[in-house]
Amino acid sequence: MQSKAARVGVVVEGGGGGGHVALNAAHGAVVGGGVDGAAAAARRYVPSHHQQIQQQQQQQQLHHHSQIGTVSHLLAGGVAGAFSKTCTAPLARLTILFQVKGMHSDVATLSKTSLWREASRIVCEEGFRAFWKGNLVTIAHRLPYSSISFYAYERYKTLLQSVPLLDRHRDDVSADVCVRLIGGGFSGITAAAMTYPLDLVRTRLAAQAIFSFLLGLYHNGYPRCVMGVDLVANSETNEMYYRGISHTLCTIWRDEGIRGLYKGLGATLLGVGPSIAISFSVYETLRSHWQLQRPCDSPVLVSLACGSVSGIASSTVTFPIDLVRRRMQLEGVGGRARVYNSGLLGTFRHIFWNEGIRGLYRGILPEFTKVVPSVGIVFMTYETLKTLLTDAAADD
Repeated sequence: MQSKAARVGVVVEGGGGGGHVALNAAHGAVVGGGVDGAAAAARRYVPSHHQQIQQQQQQQQLHHHSQIGTVSHLLAGGVAGAFSKTCTAPLARLTILFQVKGMHSDVATLSKTSLWREASRIVCEEGFRAFWKGNLVTIAHRLPYSSISFYAYERYKTLLQSVPLLDRHRDDVSADVCVRLIGGGFSGITAAAMTYPLDLVRTRLAAQAIFSFLLGLYHNGYPRCVMGVDLVANSETNEMYYRGISHTLCTIWRDEGIRGLYKGLGATLLGVGPSIAISFSVYETLRSHWQLQRPCDSPVLVSLACGSVSGIASSTVTFPIDLVRRRMQLEGVGGRARVYNSGLLGTFRHIFWNEGIRGLYRGILPEFTKVVPSVGIVFMTYETLKTLLTDAAADD
């Protein structure tokens, strides 16, 4: 009899936070139905090992969030985004170059180009530093965008977890994924809407450099006409139409009005919502599963690997929308004529009919080579900074 009771005591003691509940249940079962009933009741009330680890991770995340505070949290997100963009700036420029190729009159000629060929040409024509041309405006956009995105995600996730229906299923994997998807989607939309003019300026300045670059390619057999405009006849406009962030904002306002600063916003929100939702949900799901299976692995490497996979998943799904967004943003650049005049769906249809399904994924290769390190570096840097700031706050 004592050996059975001892075994019950072990089960109860191993239950962590649920030990008192299991002890009471076991006591009731001893009185009403014997020691075997007590053992069964104890095992029924004691949380599983998987649930215990999940609860510990949630408590640690909430503790970290409260420890670093709002300002530090925003700083971690902003620095992570800016650092990642700086590391992958060359690949970002190549992605935009491939995306805007379909705006040429002769797509067949341009389809012969390759990632390595374009990268080599940029180095030969403009030098290695040209890959980081316009990186300042990229950082100016990415700092607030990443800050808002990460902070809003944590806020939305906390808010959603307090919803009664989701609160009752907190240990359910599907409910967890649902919270991450919805929170990620809302955070992406919030960040994109608040920083969109800077995103437009960044695209215009990057595209201006590309149009100037394409002017040099004209002498190597590339088409002379871009977006219905003669590159050679407009060479001066191509080079110096926009001069810096503030000048670009003022010029767009003057040429296209206040609506011009939000041109392509619909396509952006349509793409960034699912993109961030998929990215955050895939990252957190993979990371939590990895840490359950291999708790001794380096958190830095886990964040880098899971972030890279989440970037591939989100880019594959949302790349066509991103391409349409880029094309719409470039309408009117440098005072040029319009190519797409029928809105988001009309632009999508125009690209599909003229360039096929491959046209919707034009530039996907440099996008993949960019997004794997980019998203991985973002999450790795963010998690590292959060840990450092938490430790600093604890020391104070």
